[in-house]
Amino acid sequence: MSAPTITSAVFDAVGDWSQPLLTYYDHASGERTELSGATLGNWAAKSANFFVDELGLGPDDEILVDLPEHWQTAAILLGAWWAGTHVRLPGSHLERSALGAVVTSAGAVSGYDDVDEVLVASLDPFAMGVRDLPVGVTDFASAVRVHGDQYSPSRGATGPALDGEPTDSVLSAARGAAETDGIVRGTRVLTTRPWRATEQVVANLVAPLVVGASLITVSHGDETRLAGLADTERAGLTLR
Repeated sequence: MSAPTITSAVFDAVGDWSQPLLTYYDHASGERTELSGATLGNWAAKSANFFVDELGLGPDDEILVDLPEHWQTAAILLGAWWAGTHVRLPGSHLERSALGAVVTSAGAVSGYDDVDEVLVASLDPFAMGVRDLPVGVTDFASAVRVHGDQYSPSRGATGPALDGEPTDSVLSAARGAAETDGIVRGTRVLTTRPWRATEQVVANLVAPLVVGASLITVSHGDETRLAGLADTERAGLTLR
């Protein structure tokens, strides 16, 4: 049976909601943020509720997510898919006029003057807000906090889910990538692989989560620290 959204498939695979599902490291900044299945689910739900209730987005609407690898990025992607929207990534062929919203970083705001709804994710370890944004630009962290941390889709997404690909195709590709990498349910996967482009998001973010693995993703990875990090996090598989 087909999953109604990518996010539904990810959370259907969670075995223990109290255990770490996504752990984010940034070796440049020193950040370490660990999210259980329940916590990541709450952030995804807040994001979905914001997109639906505040922006009125849903199936057939497009959201461009222009963000680096970060736990907030994962929550935003999962929220957008849960809402049934079509997620677009930078570099994909799209019409700016068709975008329902853009979620980006503070440093990239000026590139989206032609988009009506621009949201800025702080990428702060504690999801603190961003100050002194231009008029008309929304601080995403502050906006989503007031929304509920549970989400029940009114209907499944029927159109494309990620850069033109429908949900079933994305999930099939993700499960194939997990099999190729030897990722199975319960695996603790440590990765320095990027997930900004379409294929990277599918293979390096969605793939581990959709088969019931937990993901430890490292930005600006320091090769000299990875072996020790794998031991500390009890990773069963390291992907570079």
